[in-house]
Amino acid sequence: MERNALIILVKYPRSGQVKTRLGSGIGFENARRLYSCFVLDTLDAISSTKNAVRIAYDPPEAARSIMEWLGPDYGYFPQKGEDLGMRLQDAFRKTFAEGFENAVLIATDCPDIKKDTIDEGFRRLERHLEQTDSVIGPSPDGGYYLIGFKAQSFIPAAFENIAWGTADVFNKTLSTLKQAGLHPHILPQWRDIDTAADLADLVRMHSNSPFRKSKTMRFLLSRPELMRKLKGVTDD
Repeated sequence: MERNALIILVKYPRSGQVKTRLGSGIGFENARRLYSCFVLDTLDAISSTKNAVRIAYDPPEAARSIMEWLGPDYGYFPQKGEDLGMRLQDAFRKTFAEGFENAVLIATDCPDIKKDTIDEGFRRLERHLEQTDSVIGPSPDGGYYLIGFKAQSFIPAAFENIAWGTADVFNKTLSTLKQAGLHPHILPQWRDIDTAADLADLVRMHSNSPFRKSKTMRFLLSRPELMRKLKGVTDD
């Protein structure tokens, strides 16, 4: 059996229900279509992974639509829990219950995430000569884009008493890990896309990079009015 599992949080893309902060700046239908691109670009980035991939989807009743959209190459289970922390706990519990030794979880807010970064998280968890038993990747806004555990080091407390969406999420989580006696490895910082300003930065960063050929960039480049609006956000 495969030792490692990559968990990806995915929402079914419905207008006004995904990327709402982004939607308030660029329109909810644009945000919905961009979110679809984010998901597909994330899956493209990890398409050559040797790790098992588990899609934790929401809402539960969208199971058939999600599977038809993303295809049969992944394992699927519904997100479960009243808040984000409970859903993250549940995703790790379900994955470790399958017998995996290491699990790394990401969302789909970083469409330009590199497979190498995810692989580095798994490599740190796999090394038996190091004390590393958890990994976490900070975002510039104070949150994190990735978190991972060995099966024996997983602690539900990492997702408890967290004020999600605030600038203290990463620091609070890191403190919880260390207080529990874990030895987390901090991965390179990566920016998630939550606002029009974040999206403008993404466009500027990838004007001449390989990511320009991504679904996200192709969608943006096909909409001159939206690109002009983002240029204005960047210039501000």
